[in-house]
Amino acid sequence: MERQKTDALGVDARRRRTTLWLVALTAVLIGSIVAAVGSGAVGIAPTTVARIIGHHLIGWPGDVTWAAPDDAIVWQVRLPRVLLGALVGAGLAVCGVALQAMVRNVLADPYLLGVNSGASSGAAAAILFGFGAGFGEHALPLSAFLGALAASLLVFFLARSGGRITSLRLLLAGVAVGYALYAATSFLIFASGSAEGARSVMFWLLGSLSLAQWDAPLAVVAIVIVSTTILLTIWGRRLDSLAIGDETAHTLGVSPERFRMALLVVVALCVGVLVSASGSIGFVGLVVPHLARRLVGATHVRVVPVAALLGAALLIWADVVSRVLLQPQEIPIGIITSLLGAPFLLVLIRRFHAASG
Repeated sequence: MERQKTDALGVDARRRRTTLWLVALTAVLIGSIVAAVGSGAVGIAPTTVARIIGHHLIGWPGDVTWAAPDDAIVWQVRLPRVLLGALVGAGLAVCGVALQAMVRNVLADPYLLGVNSGASSGAAAAILFGFGAGFGEHALPLSAFLGALAASLLVFFLARSGGRITSLRLLLAGVAVGYALYAATSFLIFASGSAEGARSVMFWLLGSLSLAQWDAPLAVVAIVIVSTTILLTIWGRRLDSLAIGDETAHTLGVSPERFRMALLVVVALCVGVLVSASGSIGFVGLVVPHLARRLVGATHVRVVPVAALLGAALLIWADVVSRVLLQPQEIPIGIITSLLGAPFLLVLIRRFHAASG
């Protein structure tokens, strides 16, 4: 009887559809990683890429039949960059899902909270004025993370009134802090008087994966993204209730204020880590959640993992375009994602206008 009820409601069909999409997108992601690693100024065949990666990971194949330069390009240069792109894309996508549920606004994205502006201010201070120079090669990402964390705390305290955080106050506080910190970054560029430093900061503001290496920061990003994705998937039902409305959340035993506060902390820390590793990359957190919902519906238990896979694949290919379009020059990846995301946003606005009319 229970089985018939779930079939009548289409639950089993939705589960099968979600499983199918997860399997398909996982295969697409693996194929994208191999193809992206082989793409660039020096093209390397996918079979060679797969053999090099297999040799380094599991020692198979044992015989090295490829050139040493190809091995260095694949393992030391491109694979860390592609993996960072996948992690950043997945992180931005799942944070976008959480934020759109948190503020009940389908036009929200991870940079709504002003976190990217804070990270950019920290990075500008490190590049232009040597802030955090005592940390050596980690000064730039650490300064960006501290700036993101400071921006998050500021948004939190501005949005909190009477012990509560509402969607509207969170939205307004994020926008205000973002504009203020963007102005601060512009002032730092103007005050430095360094043309080379200004170019470096602008490249950071537009996003780049060129800092990717096999080191601790990449491991930290991986741990944060995997943990955030798992946590948001577990919180799927709570996200559903919050997206419907505070009254519904109360009815289902969820405290909207406390849960919104927890989401703010998780998203802010995650985006802070992402921006510290890759700079500001826009539109991924806005576009991907909508695509995920079209594939598997609005249930967040299904949307979160699908969005993670979609975001990872999307940013991998955006980075490929940024590397090969004007080679040997590299286009900041934020320009590519904006070119992809802006038309999508216009289509979305037209649909909202048609629905309201």
